[in-house]
Amino acid sequence: MEVKVINISGKETGAKVQLPESVFGITPSDHAIYLDVKQYLANQRQGTHKSKQRNEIAGSTRKLYKQKGTGGARAGSIKSPLFNGGGRVFGPQPRDYSFKLNKKLKSLARKSALSYKAIDNNVVVLEDFTFDTVKTKNYINLVNALNLAGEKTLLVLPAQNNNIYLSSRNIQKAKVTTADQLNTYDVLNAGKLLFTADSLKTLEEAFAK
Repeated sequence: MEVKVINISGKETGAKVQLPESVFGITPSDHAIYLDVKQYLANQRQGTHKSKQRNEIAGSTRKLYKQKGTGGARAGSIKSPLFNGGGRVFGPQPRDYSFKLNKKLKSLARKSALSYKAIDNNVVVLEDFTFDTVKTKNYINLVNALNLAGEKTLLVLPAQNNNIYLSSRNIQKAKVTTADQLNTYDVLNAGKLLFTADSLKTLEEAFAK
């Protein structure tokens, strides 16, 4: 698929680039996407949830009242789950939600997500650029020039650029990442993918490994 290259002012430069077929032109695998997104979301969970069981509750261990003759049910401890303030039965315990996926499946998932974006014409290629200073206004001007104000965007750079990253950090629907850090969730979560010309080369090289 051939895409026109535009500059940060939203004007066509006259240049065109070919999106790599091996990355943007495969037959998407929905199941691979599902597993990769599931792993990403699972890895975001802290797993620090915890409730106290009856052996962890602070309270007296004496028997509340005599075993027989009261007309009520037997009770041996104020820490029983049956009483208010007692321990919780089968409550949540700290755990690790992460699980492993093999590299080939994760690579297939990312390429599938990118192919869906290409099919829907949601891939924009920008000429390589940088910002001289860190200013949120710089990134807002970029988004406005591309007529993407209010839309979720993901800008993919060939390498870390602090001026661009810090300029975008205060914008709610804008995210900046590098080609080697691109993940399936971010691709699907974005409305438009913005690539620089060099980031496409870096991306193709990363998938070729």
